[in-house]
Parts: sequence; C-alpha cells; structure tokens
Amino acid sequence: MSQNNKEFLPDHVAVHPTVLLSVVDHYYRLAKETNRRVVGALLGEYIEDKVDITNCYALPFEEDPKDKKVWYVDHVFSEQMFEMFQKINKKEKIVGWYSSGPKIRPHDIEINEVFRKYCEKPIFVIIDVQEKNKEGIPAESYIMREEVDQDGQLIKTFFKLNTTIEASLPEEIGVEFMLKDINDPNRVGSVSKIINDKEQSLRSLIKKLTEIKNYLVKVIAGKIPVNAQIIYNIQEIFNLLPNFDTESLIKAMSIQTNNNYLVLYLSWLAKTVIALHKLINNKIAIKEEENMTKENTKKEEEKNKEKEKEEKDKEKKEEKKETKN
Repeated sequence: MSQNNKEFLPDHVAVHPTVLLSVVDHYYRLAKETNRRVVGALLGEYIEDKVDITNCYALPFEEDPKDKKVWYVDHVFSEQMFEMFQKINKKEKIVGWYSSGPKIRPHDIEINEVFRKYCEKPIFVIIDVQEKNKEGIPAESYIMREEVDQDGQLIKTFFKLNTTIEASLPEEIGVEFMLKDINDPNRVGSVSKIINDKEQSLRSLIKKLTEIKNYLVKVIAGKIPVNAQIIYNIQEIFNLLPNFDTESLIKAMSIQTNNNYLVLYLSWLAKTVIALHKLINNKIAIKEEENMTKENTKKEEEKNKEKEKEEKDKEKKEEKKETKN
C-alpha cells in the first residue's frame, strides 16, 4: 500500500471540485455548529511535479480540545476504505490527508506521520468549509519538511505549496448546474421557485373561474342583467382553449414524447456501458497485478530453494574434505 515517491517533491497541488464538495458534506454532517474539525484521506495521482487530488473519503477522528496531545484517527478503517476504492479506480492512490482546519494545529505533524505509512510525502490540505476567507480559493496545501538545526535536532515543519482548483469536463458541467441556484444563499432554488409560481398561478386561475361561475349563476337566476361584453370575453376564452382531441395533435405529442424518452434511454445506456467497461478494465488490472505478485513470489521462493540447495551441496563437499583430511 505504500507508494514509491520518496524522491518526489511536488511544487503544485490541484484539488478537484468533487473533493471540496465531499469535505463540506463531511463537515456539515458531523461537525456543523461545533468547534470540532473533520479529517479524511485524499486520493489522486502524481503527474510530473503536480499532485492531482481527484477523490477523498472521511475517517473516524477525535481529538481532545483541552489536551492537544490526545487524538485518534482510525487507520484500519482507512485501509479498508482504500481497498474498496482500489476496486473502482486502480489509478487513485493515497496522496495525503485533509482537515477542515481552519488552521494548522501542533499535533498535525503527528497525524501526518500516520499517513507516511501510505505515502512517503503526504500532502496536507486545509479546506475552508465555512468560507471565512472570501479572497482566493478555499484550500491550502502543505508538505512536511525535515531539517536539522544547529544543535543537531530534527525539526519538522509544514511548507506551503501552490494550490489550484482544477476540474474535468464532467465536473465542470456538474458544478455549473449546481451553481445555478447558489448565487444567493437566501434565495429559493429554481425548482422550488417554479413550483411556488405554478401554485400561485393555479390559485389565481381558480379564483377567476369561481368569479365567472358566480356571475353566470346570477345571470341565469335573473339577479343581475346580462353584459354582452363579459359574455363575449368568456366565449373568447373558450375559443382560445386548445383542442386536445384532434388526432394530429395527439400523434405529434406522442412522437415528441417518445423521441425525448429515446434520447434519455440511449444516453443512460451509453453511460452505463462506459462505466461497466471502466469497471471491467479495473478488475483486469487488479487481476494482472495479483498474478504478477504471485509469479514474483514464486520466483523468489524458487531462488531461495536453489540457494538453500547450493548451500547444502557446499556443506556436504566441505564435510567430505574434512573427512578425507
């Protein structure tokens, strides 16, 4: 599970929107309106001098607010989660960990040491879940550096890295769709607004129809005289109503509806086939890696047996020489 990036020193970290959304969701589910912070593992890959963080998962984490030396992170749970993520995407490796901050705490260096079990140079990212800093991006990345002072003591400090927000095409489309209703936090979403507008329109329509009904009932009963202009307008309303009983209109609406559903069906079918194809490729990659591991283990065992055999043969030859002497 450990990765061979011992000599790798990145100077740039790219965080994807899905990671930001996952961290914010983690915080609002567990630590909203509290002084607690949340911690989790970051997944991604190394591309030249850049760390591309594409995914993450939450970890059980506790710390004592009074005693800064007392903290707990479930690394066993982390290993189990990582194994499951590997079955979905083999390329994603553990590249570091995240915290909801908002600042670096003294024992973060100790937590960082836990993640060195999975990667030699873990990236530590602080996500601003409460958007306290209105300027810049809501993420800061750090990497730990080890230096020896004049007294020969090892000093560990966090060094800040350049951080950007990058997104793939599907992520850009998803984020743009979500941001349509988040321009104003006090504003009702478009779906809710449409429903409210429809409801008000229908109530207004019922009120007008009730007034027309009451007018016609009173005219028939002879309580009020007939107004030709009102009767003309009512007749005009009925004339403007569409006739849904015509065969051509029914056929056109059926064709249009079927075409729309066909496009939806084909798009979901293509999406499912692509996802299944990626999953199969991932399974094949895992199987090939397991076979390679087995072959390497078998070769090592054979080499060890040959060495043992050679050593035994040498011992026998030495014993024979000693016997002759």
